[in-house]
Amino acid sequence: MSIFRARHDPALPAEGHLPSFGGATEWLNSAPLSPADLRGHVVLVQFWTLTCINWLRTEPYLRAWSQVYRDDGLIVIGVHTPEFSFEHEMERVRQATAQRAIDYPVALDSDYAVWSAFDNHYWPALYFADREGVIRDHHFGEGRYDPSERLIQQLLGIERDLVPIEALGVEAEADWENLRSAETYLGYARGERNGSPEHLRLNQWALTGEWTTGAEKVTLERANGSIVFRFHARDAHLVLSRKALEPIPFRLLLDGDAPGDAHGIDVDENGDGVLDEGRLYQLVRHRDSVRERTLEITFHEPGAEAYVFTFG
Repeated sequence: MSIFRARHDPALPAEGHLPSFGGATEWLNSAPLSPADLRGHVVLVQFWTLTCINWLRTEPYLRAWSQVYRDDGLIVIGVHTPEFSFEHEMERVRQATAQRAIDYPVALDSDYAVWSAFDNHYWPALYFADREGVIRDHHFGEGRYDPSERLIQQLLGIERDLVPIEALGVEAEADWENLRSAETYLGYARGERNGSPEHLRLNQWALTGEWTTGAEKVTLERANGSIVFRFHARDAHLVLSRKALEPIPFRLLLDGDAPGDAHGIDVDENGDGVLDEGRLYQLVRHRDSVRERTLEITFHEPGAEAYVFTFG
């Protein structure tokens, strides 16, 4: 398919021109880029934030598309717009970029200026622009990978087999058929479904010990406080940071016992883990049948800050 036909295909509506990235507070992997700099390239813009499990599960595709189609004229731009206060720190974003082997340009959008210029409302969000800088499509959330890659090829004027993707670890696709638990925030601004520790129903959570509840997080004030959650999913994650100077050890139990083979990446078979930095922690990954279970995470020192549970 020719580039000319891709530009004027009536099935690809014009959704406006690429807005300016001028509001970015910093750039990684690139000098600052403007729509004029990008003219002549197909551009894929992705909004992300480093603790978002939905973004993490899309990243293997973005990484692969950037590498495979770069010589054909594709430029992928990540826009990191932070959800939580600790995600504003540039060094954390730099570290997350290195950990995910992201080598395409990343604009740091700490003031939400680029987010507002795109009138965006979601993590992750994809915007596809043609070589003239016209946005031809968008997609919010996970999924739709094959049509998105076909669209990239159409805008580039090429036709090939789709890139094989192997997503591992926390980036692995969710077990959608067994997913019965949804994203759950713990701070009072968006907190919901909390209950009694002794009588939790599915998707309820509770605190034990001395905690302070803030708008975006709960903070442990005294050692050995716990969070309990009744869930149904293959994977369970928790976004954590710490106000303590030193790393905080924690212990995870599933239905009152060590997790064994169901431990996540950030926990061993005995349930032991360490809160060492602000990020998403994978607590549970079932390797056999998925069923309703109760997790309890206990922090052995004060200063733990917990934001949101996510599942997969």
